[in-house]
Amino acid sequence: MTSNLDAVEAACDTLATTGHDITFTTIAEHTGISRTTLYRNPELRAVIEHRRTHSQDPRGLTGMAREITHLRTALEALADRVRRQEEHLRRLEARQPHRKTS
Repeated sequence: MTSNLDAVEAACDTLATTGHDITFTTIAEHTGISRTTLYRNPELRAVIEHRRTHSQDPRGLTGMAREITHLRTALEALADRVRRQEEHLRRLEARQPHRKTS
């Protein structure tokens, strides 16, 4: 039989990995444990409050994954722009008559 603590930790993991907010209400819905019990049990309450605080930390794994995805997209857009600018420069240089340097 799964303890309430195990159920709460599993629900926190599920919510965090799926990007959902960790709240007493969502934990109660996922575990079937009443919100009153979650609030009144100091151990369960501490786990939820700790996980809620750290799930919103942008340096957490989920936050880092989002940041990396955002940075990758921005980098790809920048690389495309540089490629277009380089191609444009090559076309302009090809149209210029060659000058002799003295």
